[in-house]
Amino acid sequence: MSTPLPDSVLLPYQKAWIEDQSELKIAEKSRRTGLTWGEAADAVLTASAAKSAGGTNHYYVGSNKEMAIEFIDACAMWARAFDRAASTVQEEVISDEDKDILTFNIRFSSGFKIQALSSRPSNLRGRQGNVTIDEAAFHAELAEVLKAALALTMWGSKVRLISTHNGAENLFNELIQDSRAGKKRYSVHRLTLDDACDQGLYQRICQVRGKPWSQAAEKQWKDNLLRDTATREDALEEYYCVPKSGGGAYLSRGMIEARMVEAPVVRFEGTAEFNAWPEHLRQAEVHDWCESELLPLLKALNPEERHCFGEDFGRSGDLTVIAPMALSQQLKRRVPFLAELRNVPFKQQEQILYYIVDRLPGLQYGALDARGNGQYLAEQAQYEYGADRVEAVMLSQAWYLDAMPRFKAAFEDNGIEIPRDTDVLDDLRALQVIRGIPKLPDAKTGEDKKRHGDAAIALALAYYASFQQAALEYGYEAIRTGPEQRHPRPVRATAGFRNRGGLL
Repeated sequence: MSTPLPDSVLLPYQKAWIEDQSELKIAEKSRRTGLTWGEAADAVLTASAAKSAGGTNHYYVGSNKEMAIEFIDACAMWARAFDRAASTVQEEVISDEDKDILTFNIRFSSGFKIQALSSRPSNLRGRQGNVTIDEAAFHAELAEVLKAALALTMWGSKVRLISTHNGAENLFNELIQDSRAGKKRYSVHRLTLDDACDQGLYQRICQVRGKPWSQAAEKQWKDNLLRDTATREDALEEYYCVPKSGGGAYLSRGMIEARMVEAPVVRFEGTAEFNAWPEHLRQAEVHDWCESELLPLLKALNPEERHCFGEDFGRSGDLTVIAPMALSQQLKRRVPFLAELRNVPFKQQEQILYYIVDRLPGLQYGALDARGNGQYLAEQAQYEYGADRVEAVMLSQAWYLDAMPRFKAAFEDNGIEIPRDTDVLDDLRALQVIRGIPKLPDAKTGEDKKRHGDAAIALALAYYASFQQAALEYGYEAIRTGPEQRHPRPVRATAGFRNRGGLL
């Protein structure tokens, strides 16, 4: 950066932000503190520099057109202040898939430009340069915008996120928390209203407005800002970087982690070679896996407790997750383990499901996802264990609306224990309230986009199943001890009806 920063113009926190040359940096801030205005200065210094001096394009991504115009106007002002040869602000129309996008540009004699784009993720494709994502917490598709922006860092570009908070469960806040925990490498800046005023914000406002400054006037100004907000929580979020709870995910991260215990998640993934084997070889291989991975866990179950299960189906795209659940004497729902299957043939999924369910003590009920290809496994399980004991669930909006609030209450009331696992956490946090209904969004979930909340649905189905029960006990059912071996055991059966109302 060859041009010194003007001390008389930039406030200390604005200078500190510009001088931080981290590849990734993020600012949680009070509203209207001028940090984006300082970012405009950095954009001009970078775009006007020669390539040999670190010059590059700079792309600004705001959440609306007015923000884009304001940023470009600030850049034009800084270009004049720094005496950098630049064009006037230009409008440019970009053809982007199904509609034209209006952008605003300033071009420099260095050959680089500053361009303000819309928040559409595809606008960053094929570009190279630094990226500023402003009011990041308010972007409807922040994850997708960020994914597109981070791809630019492969060639040395930098990414900056600036925003006021918008809820504790917003991705913006998650990035901050993960960075502070050392899980992400963003440099984090925090700027409250008090921080900004201590470094001259209100004095600068008085200077611009031609008003005399006094400590009493500054205190009155701050008090008015806080008093004018609708609630204390709003004031803390807007001006003191304290995100409100309840925004974003249906289940909060803290709520989920509080219900996590040390329990395994066992995983089996089919390969192209394995899936091409003859049926008897696949059956033998899966049987060996069940004996080594599942049997010790099943033997550890309490024979005095009742058990149920839930299952979310996937074949090649999504996962199949099987969630056994034990009901303690105190009515706590405990998941002793989860089984995750990826790219496993239908027959072997059926084999693994039966291996688990056959060995659940006091089997009460099971609920299986019957959407799409999942209907096959759900029907087979009904034939095996009885339609009065196993339900094929079509995950409709009505089902979500009825079952999910009770599922959430289990986390709020300490009524459930689940395995401590990152993927399980991500799946549960993928649940959102969409048009008033708590459910999964259509898009893939997880950091690698290879999941779709699979464990969340299996757990919700198991919890739902735990409130359904058989009417009486009689008869025998075969239990498998090998690929072809069975022996009888007493099981709970019904007289043809189940608790259709129950607690759900």
